[in-house]
Amino acid sequence: MPGKPQVAVFDTAFHMTMPPKAYRYAIPTKYYTEDHLRRYGFHGTSHRFVSKRCIELMGKKPEDLKIIVCHLGNGSSLSAVKDGKCQDTSMGLSPLAGVPMGTRAGDIDTCVAQYMMNKDHLTADECLNILNKKSGVLALSGVSSDFRDIDAGAEKGDENCRLALDKFAYEVKKYIGAYTTVLGGLDCLVFTAGVGENSAPMRASICEGLEYLGIKLDPEKNKVRGKEAIISADDSRVTVWVIPTNEELMIAQDTAMLAR
Repeated sequence: MPGKPQVAVFDTAFHMTMPPKAYRYAIPTKYYTEDHLRRYGFHGTSHRFVSKRCIELMGKKPEDLKIIVCHLGNGSSLSAVKDGKCQDTSMGLSPLAGVPMGTRAGDIDTCVAQYMMNKDHLTADECLNILNKKSGVLALSGVSSDFRDIDAGAEKGDENCRLALDKFAYEVKKYIGAYTTVLGGLDCLVFTAGVGENSAPMRASICEGLEYLGIKLDPEKNKVRGKEAIISADDSRVTVWVIPTNEELMIAQDTAMLAR
């Protein structure tokens, strides 16, 4: 297509507003200055769309809202958004960091990788393949990387499936607490992506016990799948949303703006 503008929208772009204290790793400086090793984050197009849409739905200015976006699916990440800009995100140099996912381990002690490599005589690439493709809720449940299959197993009394679901909710809950501290408070908590948009039980499990942060779900409102809705109780200090993501629309809007 000669003569036509070509636009690349990077999944890391939204996270480039993070301050150094959020994106720098505490490793020798040369790895940052020479090799650019740092937290980049992913799902940025989704986080940008959902946080922007939340601001629109709330009828507020970006500077008036502190938002945590939970992009939860087979790949999962959270972001802390203030003034419409990302302050921190759970994925790192790669999408392996953060909460456990479908097949990814999420945050672990790096010595676990060293132990696995020494014990089973693995190369670094072989170890990373296990951590990326054979871990997460797949490994914990022993059943599937699909949360629907794990839900079904838990309902039948499979303790490993129940552990996988509990572990996932627990780790997401920890990030919500941490990011509320980073933001200095919280106005909106948003669930998006496959699990976030469609699993009422997982949303309830994540929000359980967070009343001290001002997060209180309405069980009836929470019975929603795949559409924009407020699911928090009327007396909840934090507005809890389900907002379906639309990365394609965000890319199209960016393309239109840049090509213009």
